[in-house]
Amino acid sequence: MSNSKRRPATEAELQEMVAEADTGARIPAGSIGILLTAVAVAWSSFQVWYASPLPFIFGVFILNDTEARAIHLGFAVFLAFTAYPAFKRSPRDYIPVADWVMALLGAAAASYLFTQYGALATRPGQPTALDLATSAIGILLLLEATRRCLGPPMVIVALFFIAFTFAGPYMPEVIQHKGASLTKFLQHQWLTTEGVFGVALGVSTSFVFLFVLFGSLLEKAGGGNYMMQISVALLGHLRGGPAKVAVVSSALNGVVSGSSVSNVVSGGIFTIPMMKRTGLSGVKAGAIETASSVNGQIMPPVMGAAAFLMTEYVGLPYSEIVKHAALPAIISYIALFYIVDLEAVKIGSKPLMRSARHTRMQRWIRLGLGWSGSIAVMCGIYYGILAIQAVFGASASWVVAIAGIALYFGTLAYGARYPDLKLDDPDAPITELPEAWAVARTGLHFILPIVVLLWCLMVEELSPGLSAFWATATIMGITVTQRPIIAFFRRQGLASATRLGISDLVDGFAMGARNMIGIGIATATAGIIVGTVTLTGMGLMMTDFVEFISGGNVIIMLLFTALICLILGMGIPTTANYILVATLMAPVIVELGAQSGLAIPLIAVHLFVFYFGIMADVTPPVGLASFAAAAISGEDPIKTAIQGSVYSLRTAILPFVFIFNPQILMIDIGNWLEALLVVCASTLAILLFSAATMNWFLTKSRLWESAVLLLVCFALFRPGYFMDMLYDPYEHRPGKELFDIAGNIPEGGRLLLRVEGMNLEGDDITKTVSLPLGAPGEGRARINAAGAGIVPMGNDMQVGAIRFGSAAKRVGLESGYTVTEVLLPADRPSKHLVYLPALALLGLITLLQLRRRKQA
Repeated sequence: MSNSKRRPATEAELQEMVAEADTGARIPAGSIGILLTAVAVAWSSFQVWYASPLPFIFGVFILNDTEARAIHLGFAVFLAFTAYPAFKRSPRDYIPVADWVMALLGAAAASYLFTQYGALATRPGQPTALDLATSAIGILLLLEATRRCLGPPMVIVALFFIAFTFAGPYMPEVIQHKGASLTKFLQHQWLTTEGVFGVALGVSTSFVFLFVLFGSLLEKAGGGNYMMQISVALLGHLRGGPAKVAVVSSALNGVVSGSSVSNVVSGGIFTIPMMKRTGLSGVKAGAIETASSVNGQIMPPVMGAAAFLMTEYVGLPYSEIVKHAALPAIISYIALFYIVDLEAVKIGSKPLMRSARHTRMQRWIRLGLGWSGSIAVMCGIYYGILAIQAVFGASASWVVAIAGIALYFGTLAYGARYPDLKLDDPDAPITELPEAWAVARTGLHFILPIVVLLWCLMVEELSPGLSAFWATATIMGITVTQRPIIAFFRRQGLASATRLGISDLVDGFAMGARNMIGIGIATATAGIIVGTVTLTGMGLMMTDFVEFISGGNVIIMLLFTALICLILGMGIPTTANYILVATLMAPVIVELGAQSGLAIPLIAVHLFVFYFGIMADVTPPVGLASFAAAAISGEDPIKTAIQGSVYSLRTAILPFVFIFNPQILMIDIGNWLEALLVVCASTLAILLFSAATMNWFLTKSRLWESAVLLLVCFALFRPGYFMDMLYDPYEHRPGKELFDIAGNIPEGGRLLLRVEGMNLEGDDITKTVSLPLGAPGEGRARINAAGAGIVPMGNDMQVGAIRFGSAAKRVGLESGYTVTEVLLPADRPSKHLVYLPALALLGLITLLQLRRRKQA
């Protein structure tokens, strides 16, 4: 690529980029355009119906999981061929005949499990010629749809796995297998739920669509602009304010966004020009937007919909997934905020001007009232709902709904007294920042659907699908009614406002469906990879392969796994990305880590592979988010990607911390005081890492000072490393005490076991496994509940049957192994004492740099 300065992309070109990446660049005019919109709206309507309790209330159109997945993929394939042109030069304003043919054939093949469900159920394992022909056509058209929606990378990965299925006998010994016939391949991949129609497509059908639709409706209703404007109002006055706006607004967008590219474009079109206006270079402006937008994919509660996939792969409740993922995501954003501040210091950036209508004291008073008022309102809502539930019992839901509607009308009545928010013009000079409350009061009602979503997920602990339904139903109501209600309070025309509200809902439904095309296709194609793994036993081969490359060294194993995750994640959406890395690489870390004596919690392993899969959106050569940011800034994409990768180093170190110190995931925390200590130490550690990589702490750092900062960072992130040199971290108890110890483990705790046995290749293996235990009870019963049958054999404890899909199976416990030891935390000085010498070193660097800065 040329290094010359580029022309920044126009808004139309940026929307074209988003369309090519997320929604499809073909928008036909006339009746064909109306037809495509109708199909997209029908898809969204079907998904809302399927997720809702209405089918069971009315007893109509009740579908099982397999039938729903078939319909879901049928819609996705049809829209993939009609909305995505085949090539760059293919027509955008009409649909060629060939695309119509492929769309109809693909939709028929994809929905075959729905239309022929009864017939297929009568002859399991005995496919007819029509079954096999449909499967072959379906897989070929799915690959073509993948090429159109996602580009070549995902197709190349899928083709590699298909080739691997048939080439097994000819592969090197370390990854050799017996292969499969064409009939077995087609049946396994298309006519069962082991391949294309497996768990990945099931999650897309049940959860992901509703969250994407929720985000699309929130954006259509004006929620995206509201989040951007409130970020500007709150942060614009700070040093490097526009860059800090990019960080916070991207975090807010990441709550509901499932795409790094759309997150970059929706926020970057405003923040990148603003950053450049304050003196930041175009490359750094684009890189900051890229780093913050990609980080939105690791931000709970949605995490690019990967949070809901993790519930399936890890076997933890959704609320636990969010609890574990929250601290790393938050401190990563805090570190990026700090990096932005350091960049502003380097260039001497001046903050944007606040309004002169208020004195400094008045601004502080308003700020205090704003924060305290917000906290009071949140507490009022939380405890108010709990009080209603306590008083009204079974009728509480109706009372809460009525109170919510009243609150909605109240916020709109108040906001209607003030002008609507206007879209920021990124090319216009900023003469004065808006007042935070002046912005906040115009969109208070946008908080309601997010409160509904979080309440259903975190407090009521409803299923993700049902939680998404109630949140989507709430934003649907807001989208339709906000315009006419505001018009009523302003005494304006109700008829036109009502028509606009209905139009917004239809557009939101259509946009939600088009945003889902690529995700639906990607999860189906990811099913081919998952199906190959189950058909060929590739998971075990990957373990052997990585062990062969790493030579048994844990750090090399983790680095190599991270590299593979980066490669697998190139050009692939978040959801499909996680499916790939979780299927292929998570079991590798679990197994090899256990053989190396590391008792790694399963959630730590899955977050490790997830983080590095997401990093592919930043890193060259296929960093899609970096390319989108470069199109806005007019800078070189590769330079933007490299700079974005430097900024993202702070996120890249966190997965290694998960593995060696799971406390950062709020695991093995003794009490609230220890939790506070871990939070503070982790936050300080990542700030010091950022300072070291930026070569700037309080002033420009010398090389040895940056090295000391990295040493302090390491001590804060992994204090156990130094304490383990002095004291054994575990008390080793004989295996025969297993049941007694298991009975005393607290609820939600981990049982660490040292096991020995022989693997399938006849090699003697010693592993350390971390078995999570649930509710308190008798030790043997708790272990059985985790999926492991333990049989006493004299002084030994033999591992019996392992239940498929259980926690014991996921952590690598295998039938036939012997429990030789149970590991308990040793009675030794707290590892957190290591913080004291680390902080002393930090104090020394602080004093030296303060003196040097004063002299300068």
